[in-house]
Amino acid sequence: MIKCNSNNNTETESPRMMKTRQAYEFIRSRIIDGTYGPGDKIVMDRVAAELNFSIIPVREAIRRLEADGLVQIIPYSGAIVQMLNASDHEDTHWVQSFLDGGATFLAAGKMTWQDIDELERINQDMQNALDDFDFEKFGELNSQFHEKIYEKSNNTYLIERLEQVRQRMAQIRKAIFTFVPRRAKESVQEHKELIRLFRESAPPEKIEEFARLHSLRMLKAIKQSKTTK
Repeated sequence: MIKCNSNNNTETESPRMMKTRQAYEFIRSRIIDGTYGPGDKIVMDRVAAELNFSIIPVREAIRRLEADGLVQIIPYSGAIVQMLNASDHEDTHWVQSFLDGGATFLAAGKMTWQDIDELERINQDMQNALDDFDFEKFGELNSQFHEKIYEKSNNTYLIERLEQVRQRMAQIRKAIFTFVPRRAKESVQEHKELIRLFRESAPPEKIEEFARLHSLRMLKAIKQSKTTK
C-alpha cells in the first residue's frame, strides 16, 4: 500500500477504529490476491467470524472499500467485489496515467541520490524476479518502485487518489504480467530509462511525459493480449 503523510496514527486509534482498519486490510488483501474475485459476494458475518470481531467494524470496512471503488453494495443483497467492464478499465487506466505523470513531475526535483539508488535496487530485484518467473513478486516490486516515487511528490491528496486507482487496477496488473511476460521485460527497461532521467536531472516535463507513456503502454499491452486470444 502507498505510504503517505496523514493524520491517522495507529498509536491513537480507538479499539473500534483499529478493528475497522484491520477488517479493511483483511478484505482488501483478499480482493487484491484474487481470493475474492469480481462479482463475489462478501459475507460480512463470515468475515467477522474469521477475525473474531463483531459485525460493526466489518460493515464500516466495507463502506471504506466501497469508497475506494473495490466493493459495490447492492440494496437488500449485500456487498460484492466490484466488477470492471472494458470501458471502466480503460477509463481508470487513463486516469492512472495522468496521476502517475503528475506525481512523477512533483517528485522530479526532490529525488536524492539515495532515492535513485533505491529505485535501481528495486528494479534489479524486479529483473531477478522475472528471471525466476516469480510474477507475483514482480508485481509487488513494481508497486514498490512507483510508490517510492509517489512518496517524494509530498502531495498527500494525490497519493491517496493514486492508491484508490491502483487498488482497482491491481488484479488486472497482476494478470497482465503473468500472461504477457514481454510487458514485464519492457517495464524493467522503461524503469531504467526513468532512473536515467532522474539521475541526469532531466526537465520535470520530460520525466512526466515518460512516466505517463510508461503507464499507457500497460493499457496497450492489455488490449493486444485480448486481440491475440
